[in-house]
Amino acid sequence: MLRQLSHELTIATRHRGLHEFTQEVEAWVGRNQFKEGLLTIHLQHTSASLLIQENASPDVRRDLEAFFKRLVPDGDPLFEHTLEGDDDMPAHIRTALTTVNLGIPVRQGRLALGTWQGIYLWEHRIQGQARRVVLHFLGE
Repeated sequence: MLRQLSHELTIATRHRGLHEFTQEVEAWVGRNQFKEGLLTIHLQHTSASLLIQENASPDVRRDLEAFFKRLVPDGDPLFEHTLEGDDDMPAHIRTALTTVNLGIPVRQGRLALGTWQGIYLWEHRIQGQARRVVLHFLGE
């Protein structure tokens, strides 16, 4: 018999960059004793994104941030939308280039992540924010 359950997490980011929250997701899957199915993760914001990325070397996270800083610089005179500062429109573009949804299989009660994979919220604003993430499981 299929089960369906959802839950909301609040992730407090401290600054622009990648913030891992794999353990919080694993804990929710474990508490609910999910066995097999699909976990969908959805971020309810337009200036941050979700990412599955390497969680072993912090150089990977720094390099990703450096690349996006070059690709979409803060304060670019091209942007008209600056209501919340020079990082406002670049944050929206960074989100458009990444994603706000992830789908992760659950197999034998565990997230089917690779050895070095972690789940990250990528904060694109300079200042930290409180970000809402919805988890939705469908399976057994």
